[in-house]
Parts: sequence; structure tokens; C-alpha cells
Amino acid sequence: MKAKVPVEKGKTYEIEIQSLGTSGEGVGRHEGFTVFVPGALPGERVLARATEVKKSYATASLQKLLQESPDRTKPRCPIYEACGGCQLQHMTYEGQLRVKRQQVLDALTHIGGFPKTIPVENTLGAKNPWNYRNKMQFPVGFSRGRLSIGCYARGSHDIIDTEDCCIQKEGNNDIVNALRDILRELRIPIYDEDRHRGIIRHIVGRVGKGGRAMVVLVTATKDLPRERELVKLIRKRLPFVTSIHQNIQTYRNNVILGRETRLLWGTPTILDTIGNLQFHISPRSFFQVNTEQANVLYSKALEYADLHGEEVVIDAYCGTGTITLFLAQKAHKAYGIEIVRPAIEDAKKNARDNNQKNAEFIVGDATDVMPRLYKEGIRTETIVVDPPRAGCTPIVLDTFARMNPKKIVYVSCNPATLARDMKLLAEKGYQPKRIQPIDMFPHTSHVETVALMQGSK
Repeated sequence: MKAKVPVEKGKTYEIEIQSLGTSGEGVGRHEGFTVFVPGALPGERVLARATEVKKSYATASLQKLLQESPDRTKPRCPIYEACGGCQLQHMTYEGQLRVKRQQVLDALTHIGGFPKTIPVENTLGAKNPWNYRNKMQFPVGFSRGRLSIGCYARGSHDIIDTEDCCIQKEGNNDIVNALRDILRELRIPIYDEDRHRGIIRHIVGRVGKGGRAMVVLVTATKDLPRERELVKLIRKRLPFVTSIHQNIQTYRNNVILGRETRLLWGTPTILDTIGNLQFHISPRSFFQVNTEQANVLYSKALEYADLHGEEVVIDAYCGTGTITLFLAQKAHKAYGIEIVRPAIEDAKKNARDNNQKNAEFIVGDATDVMPRLYKEGIRTETIVVDPPRAGCTPIVLDTFARMNPKKIVYVSCNPATLARDMKLLAEKGYQPKRIQPIDMFPHTSHVETVALMQGSK
């Protein structure tokens, strides 16, 4: 006989919040049954009305605070309650750093099966947790009959018009506000995702070294009406913009960027720096959105790698080669592996520009490339891996172990898959030695982690 669910939709319950979920929502229990309450914080008692009830959990809306957390604070952003871009502005920054460490620890103990004594350091926070994002990608549409550019509302595709995003660099806010006026003035048709009609879908802004910026107009068609006037007005309104592109995304889906990009005016890339390295950034390049914290992240990965100049090191999932080039400065040879060909082309250019001749980049899926390198006899003292949110495949992890490196440095954007992969590596003889959460995305629920695992052989 199935146990009765103790929560009914539409009814209100008193819930004590114990932790935060992966999307920043409060997590509590009613008669042992899990209830997610967006907007609630750990340590709070709340009245919450059940809005959705499943077999193993319920979601509830916050109705009243009965006991408030000392970490609760007033959000800086005036549209925070409606916007889906941030999840934790209602929490002090010190509180955010604590709960992000706890998220990593909980994942490692609950999913990875590691003891609670596993060495997780305090989260390294940003010196300035505001206006840090160097990349903006906002949808364009109509809200209440007005052209709007901004973030989607929580849980929907309704666009919240955004004039001053508190986590975007000011240059990106300037781009949004200028493009809103320019598109209205030129009356270029705006894309309607329901009807799959119109032209302008998204505005992408990237701010690089010295405040120079790139604008990418994402269109649903190859034609861009009034192109010359559009470019002229952007240049006039935004003199710090040095690169203007059109990206063509004709498919009826939620993917932001298409495969084809046209340079409309200016340089094909902009430059940015991390540490003493300089990087070319193209419209489709992967580049960390928080440049200052990226330096903290890569420096920590380099510290954990502990290279002395004689080592061969492999950077799986290397993107545009940022970590690879950091490693190459201290290693004898550094290999970077990445499945996205344009990213590898950027990585090769970045290596040339930084005069790093000991970095070699390989196009391909790490699942295929790593076993091939092993068969070719390539061995490494240190492997650094920075995979997507899904983590590594078992084949990649198995090849890591068969290469028998002394150290594996795992850079992760997802505590759950980090914990899963660390468990598999531990079964292959690699034990966790140091784990460092780093706050790359203040005021959101995301946390990056650098973990050092050492072989027992």
C-alpha cells in the first residue's frame, strides 16, 4: 500500500527551511515530505501554500515569514522578484558563500558517499560581487505591447525589460539600452517565438579589455533590413563598441546562437586578459563570464597541479584554451582537448598570441581522444579536467586512471556530477586531498569547484 502524501495542493503549511536547492529555492519538510519554497532561506520558518504536488516532493509559494534568517537582506535590483536571472539577491553575500560551500559538501557526502570530514575549504568570494558579467545575452520581444530586452521571468518566456542589470558590466547595460532605442527607431521586425516570425531574436554583448565591446545581433533570417543604418547608429551611440556581428539562428528552438556569423563592422574579435595571458574572443567563443574570478579559478587549478617544468599535462574539455595556456606556462608540454572546432581555432590563435609553443590542441570528443592518446603511448603526470555540467563519461574517467597520473585536478560547475565522478575516481585509487569552492556567479545559485585528487600508486 502506497504511503499517503501529506501535502495537498492549495493548502498552506508551516515549513522550517533546512537548506537551499540547486536553483536557490528553500528546502524544508512537512511530516518528512520534501517541500521546495522559492524565496525562503535556511533557518527560516515560513507559511507556504502548495502550488504543485508530486509523488516525492511539493513546490510551495512563500506566504509569510514566521522566523527570518539573519542572512536575509533587501535585493539591490528593483525587478529582482520578477526576473529569473538571479536567485540569491535576497541573501547577504556572506550567507551566499556559506551555503555554496554547504552545497558542495552535501553533494560530496550524499552523492559521492564521502565522509563529512572531507576537506572542503570556505568559498572564495569575489572582491566585488556586482557588475561582474562580461557577457550578456538577452532575448528581444514584446511585453505589454512594448519592445523589451532583458531576462526571462522566473519559469516562463515572458521578457522582463531590463535597463540596469546589477550583475552585468555597465558596457552591457549601455548596449541593451541603446539597442532598445535603435530597434524602435528603425522598426526592424522583432522575432515572435510562438509564430516563428520576425527577425531580431537576441542581443549579445561582450565587454573585454579596456571596456571595448562586441555586439552580436541574433536574427531568425539571413536578411537584416536597414543593416547599414543599424551599424551606423550603434557606432554613434556606443563608441566603445569595436566589433559588430550578425549571427543567424533560423531554427525553431531555444538555442541562442546559430552556426553562421557575419562580421558587419570592426574587428572579428575583442581581447581580454586573465592573469598575464591575453585572449581573442569571437561571438561563439567560450570565455568565463567573470574575468576577475576566472583568474582566481585558474590560479587555484595551477596551484593544485603544482607543476615544475618537466611534466606533460592534459587539459580535457579545454574550450578556448584558457586553462591549457595557464598550465603550459609551468609544464614541459600541455595538451588541450575540445569538441568544438571554432573553440580550438581560438585556442591555437591564443597560444600563438601568447607565444606558448608547448601547447598542442586537439579537436574531438574527450571520450574518443583520451583513449587514443593512451594507445599512442602518451602518459601524463597531471590531468586537468573542466567538463560541462553533465560531467565526464565513464570511459574518460577510466582512461584517466589507466594513464596513471599522480594528480587529477577536476574543475566543476556542478557539485552533483563532481561528486559522482569523484566517487568513480576514488574507486580507481584517486582520493580527494583539497576541495575549493569558488564563487564565479555571485547572487545566483551556481558554484564552481576545484578539486585535487591524488593517486595512491
